[in-house]
Amino acid sequence: MFSLILASLVQSITEFLPISSSGHLLLLSAVGISEPSLTMDILLHLGTLLAVVVYFREDVKEVLKGLFPKAKTRRLLMQLVVATIPIIVFGFFAARWIETVFRSPIIVAYTAIIFGILLWLADNFFPAHQRLNHMTLKHAFLIGCAQVFSLIPGSSRSGTTMTCARMLGLSRSDSARFSMLLSIPAIFLAVLYGLWQGMTGELVLPSMTESIGGVVLTFFFGFFVINFLMVWVQKASYTIFAVYRILLGIGLLIYLSFT
Repeated sequence: MFSLILASLVQSITEFLPISSSGHLLLLSAVGISEPSLTMDILLHLGTLLAVVVYFREDVKEVLKGLFPKAKTRRLLMQLVVATIPIIVFGFFAARWIETVFRSPIIVAYTAIIFGILLWLADNFFPAHQRLNHMTLKHAFLIGCAQVFSLIPGSSRSGTTMTCARMLGLSRSDSARFSMLLSIPAIFLAVLYGLWQGMTGELVLPSMTESIGGVVLTFFFGFFVINFLMVWVQKASYTIFAVYRILLGIGLLIYLSFT
């Protein structure tokens, strides 16, 4: 039960905060806690997907309205579609290659540091006056291209998208908001990819208690983390996350030097 709670907490925090899930999974494995099974990983992703959909339910309604002809709310839908295209294309052709070539602790450490520095620079030296309703499809596409870097372990999906959004001049709150909304198709695709992997292998179903518990815990943890992030960026900067990433990367490098 402890491992399930810990896995749910790590999944929720690292999915939405720009601090890298790969680095934390590496730390967990270093202390003897194995990564969740494929099936449990899918269930945990479902929990985070529900959390972001429920939290941003008004935005989700606006996106869904954009599916209808002559809808006046199609702008956000088109932005999310355009921003999702790069990771679909690149992921289809190169995701497995990246996972094998770049899945190394040393790369996780360096990407945590590099993208932490980029996040700090973007948040402190770029304007923050643009609102989400001023964002163009070109900007959405560039943020989507930045999301491709999240395929490299240690870079962080939310971290790359928030960094690019801030470089384009979006405010902290709107860059976080768009990153969270962009996570909906990203997490959904991750779930589909996990199911596809399971079809080529064997999905070991956990018990009903573990299945429901994993989804429920991740949902509540994820909802709390999203709320924390959205409140935080309205009052403070991304600096705390950038510094944490840099320290995490340095810590990993020190750990690797002694192993």
